[in-house]
Amino acid sequence: MTRKIAYREACARADAARNQLLASATIAKDRVTPARLKQDAVDKAWGAIKDSAANAVNAAQQRPVAIGAALAGFALYLARRPLAALFGRLYVRISNTPPDLSETDDG
Repeated sequence: MTRKIAYREACARADAARNQLLASATIAKDRVTPARLKQDAVDKAWGAIKDSAANAVNAAQQRPVAIGAALAGFALYLARRPLAALFGRLYVRISNTPPDLSETDDG
């Protein structure tokens, strides 16, 4: 009788292990679906963006003058063509003033 009990216990353990294997396989299959992989990648990217934004805010709070100077330089870089055109027009106006006419003379 002990052999029958041992056999039944072994069969029960084998069935439990099989069921556990099937459950693990199902979980693994769900984990590698394209939608799940895509969502994991999106979540990881958003986490990295949030972390870098937090680091940038901390750096800006520690060095406000340096950040302001860098942003001003970047703004000047972006506006270089309109500024060059403005200064070019001003230069032409100043350089094309006739020297023989005085602004204080009435005639």
